[in-house]
Amino acid sequence: MSSETSTETETGALDDSASTTDGAMIEAVGLSKYYGQFVAIEDVSFSVPGGQVAAFLGPNGAGKSTTMKLLTGYLAPSDGRARIGGHDVADERLEASRMIGYMPEGGPLYYEMTPQGLLNYTGAARGLSKEELAERTEFVVAKCSLSSVFGKAIGKLSRGYKQRVGMAQALLHDPDVLILDEPTSGLDPNQVAQVRELIQGLSENKTILLSTHILREVQAVCDRVILINSGRIVFDGPVDDLGDGADQIETEFRNLTTSDD
Repeated sequence: MSSETSTETETGALDDSASTTDGAMIEAVGLSKYYGQFVAIEDVSFSVPGGQVAAFLGPNGAGKSTTMKLLTGYLAPSDGRARIGGHDVADERLEASRMIGYMPEGGPLYYEMTPQGLLNYTGAARGLSKEELAERTEFVVAKCSLSSVFGKAIGKLSRGYKQRVGMAQALLHDPDVLILDEPTSGLDPNQVAQVRELIQGLSENKTILLSTHILREVQAVCDRVILINSGRIVFDGPVDDLGDGADQIETEFRNLTTSDD
């Protein structure tokens, strides 16, 4: 699934022309976000082609979640552009949102609803017909193993089940692009394995940008790593370029994200 998606200048900076590569499903073009004097991210550029699973890594506070929120339209950039399937997220918001399934970290859920009620609500908001909603609900409930809690209040579910409800909601409208922020957070080892299998299966016909702190997860499901530190991209390439195993990847991760100060 891997393919060449970015080029570098002689100074090592990402070339903006890479972010307009034909076939790109996710594009960040010079994205920046400022809060007064605070720089959340600055001049972030990359593109992810159709069918690729890209890991978006970085230490806490590096700008991962901010970038994902900009790509999905949850935040407006201070500068730069985000495109999904060629649709500018700012100028073609509805067209872009139809193509995205977004699972934010600790994503907001309506705790008084049941998974069934939430999926019905989401399906109606997405404009699914009754037939489409029934078919897709059956699919996501099976894939996310929600049948045993389908009628229980979300607020009473474990963190792991809440994660799976969030995943089901992201998958419900069968999007072409999935942007997943820590999708296995709070899951037990068996549930983590199920999510990994699900992501691997979905990658056959979807483009996935996946944020995680679990480096073994990167090895298991990802083709490529995009590494951000202090709001800037510091590495973009195949997983193997970071190392042959989780220990080597962890060492290189530290090398790229630890200041000499």
